[in-house]
Amino acid sequence: MSVKAKRGILLTIIFIVMAVIGLGAGLLLYVGKGLAPADPSTEVQRIAYPPGTGVAQLANVLEEKGIVRDARLFTYYVKLKGEGSRFQAGEYEMTPGMTRDDIIAKLNRGETVKAEVVRLTVPEGFTVKQVAEKLSEQGLDGAAFATAAAKFRAPAESWAARIPDDAPLKDRLEGYLFPETYEWKKDVSAEEMVASMVEQLDKRLQELPKDWQAALEAHGLSFHQLMTIASLIEREVVVEEERSLVSSVIHNRLKLNKQLEIDATVQYLLDKQKERLLFADLKVDSPYNTYLNKGLPPGPIASPSLSSIRAALYPAESPYLFYVTKKDGSKTHLFAETFEQHKRNIALSNQ
Repeated sequence: MSVKAKRGILLTIIFIVMAVIGLGAGLLLYVGKGLAPADPSTEVQRIAYPPGTGVAQLANVLEEKGIVRDARLFTYYVKLKGEGSRFQAGEYEMTPGMTRDDIIAKLNRGETVKAEVVRLTVPEGFTVKQVAEKLSEQGLDGAAFATAAAKFRAPAESWAARIPDDAPLKDRLEGYLFPETYEWKKDVSAEEMVASMVEQLDKRLQELPKDWQAALEAHGLSFHQLMTIASLIEREVVVEEERSLVSSVIHNRLKLNKQLEIDATVQYLLDKQKERLLFADLKVDSPYNTYLNKGLPPGPIASPSLSSIRAALYPAESPYLFYVTKKDGSKTHLFAETFEQHKRNIALSNQ
């Protein structure tokens, strides 16, 4: 081979090597620029990452929002690092200028944006009316809630489906909106609120002893009657230890077919609660008035706690037929077996 030919081959090799080096440098420059953080900005971007979304789809969203420069390169980088499998679905807030590793770390930690929520605490012993009023106080549509509660019909498997259709109820769902703290999305409807509160009752009933339905049957009560007794206990008792004792008084009087004479049932009829009921209040003509009518009122008068439901199912064994609240601020009661003892307790309670 001539010197000239050798020189030509050498020049070709040099050219190829330089071309390869040039291409490599260009590729490195392209990759480096494509993976570099986007130009910094204080404008926060919302990034939606729904369940089932692939890394490539996420990368496209990140590029569209200006969080990464090149979706394809970011996807390759994530796969090269062995990441992506721990990314948590949700909605994120990110700002341009974040490094690729910061983005990956945020997705791995699941630092999602908390959705705006409606929070409502329903205290034990609240009525449907009080729940609606509390919603109105929070700037929500309490009237729509009351309407939804009146129209609600529970699914067949729910305990609320056992509410009798022919009972003269003041509020159909009274007692069936379980007292709890609820959180809903900002756009929750009144119907969804009502349904979730009824569903919560079904869930919490599962915490009762396994024999609770047998206990209910042994008392000869329907579920609706159980909830009615529980609501009476809830409105009458403050001290936990007395729930089963007040329950025993209610059960004992029912067995003897006596009027229950429970003030809370009369208070339920009034537009506003009174500190002390008048004699005229006890004469109000209503099926809820347990001074005039024997047996239970048509339905619950408030939302009972699980403790009151349990006490209604498992009353204490006692001979008591009467109780009166002490006036010493303890919110406890004096119990009696006879009316004579009860009159003495009334005198004692006022001392």
